[in-house]
Formats: sequence, structure tokens, C-alpha cells
Amino acid sequence: MCGQPFDTAKVKMQTFPTKYRGFIDCFVSTFRQVGVRGLYKGTTPALIANISENAILFLSYGFCKDLVSLLSGLDKTAELSDIQKASAGSFASIFSSLVLCPTELVKCRLQAMHEMEESGKIAKGQKSTMWSVVKTVLRTNGPLGFYQGLTSTMVREMPGYFCFFGGYELSRSTFAQHMGTDKDNIGVLPLMFSGGFGGACLWLATFPIDCVKSRIQVHSLAGRQDGFVKTLVKIVRTEGITALYSGLTPTMIRTFPANGALFLAYEWSRKYMMEKAGA
Repeated sequence: MCGQPFDTAKVKMQTFPTKYRGFIDCFVSTFRQVGVRGLYKGTTPALIANISENAILFLSYGFCKDLVSLLSGLDKTAELSDIQKASAGSFASIFSSLVLCPTELVKCRLQAMHEMEESGKIAKGQKSTMWSVVKTVLRTNGPLGFYQGLTSTMVREMPGYFCFFGGYELSRSTFAQHMGTDKDNIGVLPLMFSGGFGGACLWLATFPIDCVKSRIQVHSLAGRQDGFVKTLVKIVRTEGITALYSGLTPTMIRTFPANGALFLAYEWSRKYMMEKAGA
């Protein structure tokens, strides 16, 4: 809820990079044109996306850690290295992408609906609710229409979550080493910082890929779009490499509190459930 306005600004800047002078201009313009509700467009599918993605991601992460242990010839109870945990996170992202892609498509279209109308890519006055977008996708492309941008989602998620879990575990290890304790007892603030650091690593590594994904998902509202590679080449040729980083500022502002809270909730709930299970 606290990060949604920043995500909205990110998507608008990614899909219409020449329309705004920067993050503040995008934020203020959106507020003036459609008010606070404009900054929270796509909140419902974003919540569904975050809940479902993280549920599948962390479930798969547990199984993928067992797989990495097996492939490395280690016992299930053995502690994996930071690199091995990062690899497990990368594998887990394949499964979470299948859940994330449809909800992100709906979210991104809602967030950039105003710009699509203003640019003349779609007719003005269209209903912009979650269900109207879902119905449009089903009517024009069928169920598989929700997976437009799946390739770019997977291309983003696999290296992204390697950096995400790798950065998180590396930061926790560094704190533990300096504090003379184990990683599970570094405290709330170091834990939240580690989560934010992991999120920052993810976005710095994958932001251009995310930009291409957003373009495909939003502009496909006006008709079929080229695939990942053709879209990437087109952006670089016509707008330059800097266009791939449009929207990075609000993303980095959002990532520390959002991912810090995510890992704090994950670690606390995991410990609680392990204690209740007697494990």
C-alpha cells in the first residue's frame, strides 16, 4: 500500500519516457490530472500479484534449496552458502513468474490507461477497472492473452532473484560477522536493511528488462506487440539506452521499505511456524 504510488510512477515513466521530465513531474502531473486515486490505479491486482507471487516464490524457494542441496551432494540439513541460496531463489522465480505475469499485465494497463488515451493509442472514455481490463483481455486475446510479456518476466525474474536472495544473504552474513552472532539473530534493523539491499540488487540488475516487459504489457492494449528482443532493440534504436532506465528513481525509493518489510515478515512468520511445529 505504501509503495503503490511509486510503482505507478515507475510504470508510467517506463511506458511513456518522453512525457515526463522526471519522477517528481510524473508524480505531480498524475496527482493534478486524476488525484490520489490515479496514484493507486492497479492496487487490487498489485496486492493479488504480491500475495500470490511471494506465496509461490517462498514455497518454491524451500523446495529449490533442497534441490540445490541434492545437486551439490549435501545433506538436507546442511547450511547452504550464500551463492547456493541465490541459485535456489533464481530457480524458484520460474514458478512465481507464472503467477505474476497475468496480474502484472492487468496492473500495468490500469496504471498507464490515462497515458494510452492521451496519446491516442486507444479510444478515450474506456472503463478502467480491474474487471474491465480482465474482460478486454479475454475478449481480444483469450486466456493466453494474460501471458503477454511472460518471456520478459522470466528473463527479469531469474537473474533478478539470484541478485535478490544473494544480496539479502550476503548482507545478513556481513552483519552477522561484524556483530559476532549468527544470521538469525542480527536484529530487526539489520534484517530490514538486508531485505532492502536485496531488492536494490534485483532492480539494478534487471530494470531494463522490466522496462521492456512494461512496454509489451501496456502497449499490447492497442494491438499485438513485438516480442522481447525486437521491443528491446526498438527502444534502444529510437529512444536510446537511457529510456530503459526511466522510472528507476521511484523504484529505488520504494524498494527499501517494501522489501525490508517483506523479509521481516518472512523471517518472523517462518520462525513462528517452525516453533509451533516443533522443528
